[in-house]
Amino acid sequence: MFAVLESQVLAPNLHMLTLEAPDVARQAQAGQFVILRAEEDGERIPLSLADWDAAKGIITVVIVNVGKTTDRLTRLKAGQAVPTVAGPLGRPLKIEPVKAVCLVGGCYGVGSIYPLARAYRRQGSRVLIVLEGKSGFAFYWEEKLRSIADKIVYITRDGTRGARGHIDLLPRAIEASGELVERVIANGCNHLLSEVCTATQPLGLPTQVCLNTLMIDGTGMCGVCRVTVGGQMKFACVDGPYFDGHAVDWQELFQRRQSYLREEVQSLRSSAGMEECL
Repeated sequence: MFAVLESQVLAPNLHMLTLEAPDVARQAQAGQFVILRAEEDGERIPLSLADWDAAKGIITVVIVNVGKTTDRLTRLKAGQAVPTVAGPLGRPLKIEPVKAVCLVGGCYGVGSIYPLARAYRRQGSRVLIVLEGKSGFAFYWEEKLRSIADKIVYITRDGTRGARGHIDLLPRAIEASGELVERVIANGCNHLLSEVCTATQPLGLPTQVCLNTLMIDGTGMCGVCRVTVGGQMKFACVDGPYFDGHAVDWQELFQRRQSYLREEVQSLRSSAGMEECL
């Protein structure tokens, strides 16, 4: 069993869990993920690593509550435990030397860009962080991100923080920052990632995205997480989770991601005591 050390609400529908997982913490690298289970016979949930401390043997993940299992994970309290923390999984992100990198985060991606910013800062790159959200209340870990970012830019759809609009403002934000950005990396929902790629392609900016795919085992055996990148079939769990965003077949990914939407909604309502719904 893996002890829950901290459980905290970060923003509406976003939750942070800090777990005791020394083997994972010792081997974790920027860009990797773990798989959690809330109970012995429960569903396996892939979650990006948002932070870790090898000396203390702890890891941190940010969870968006979308179904029965994530709901149970967010209800855990310090002192309780989970039966499974498998990882670290996936390929670490290749931290290439660049003058400046732009890291885009939205929703749970605000947390998972932190290890990337830390890694780029350590190797000498300047770090521009662009945070996108529905409103100002969607942001968290701001002091933590400021400690390693050279600049942070906010974009909100309601205009309550930073520029008003959506991520199509990204090119303008990069230009206004004055940073010599050579690479863009985006973490968050698939819609955000797709829009980031649409915004950066005309600029010729290399763009990597952390794909949010359906996943079961996380070791490349089930094939559920397959995606098409550059006309070739890839598995997000072992070939990714980071891919060239301009080469991703986004239409296929969106269609596959909707496969179990009805079941996700049904299980979430069921876990809230609404068994009769749907």
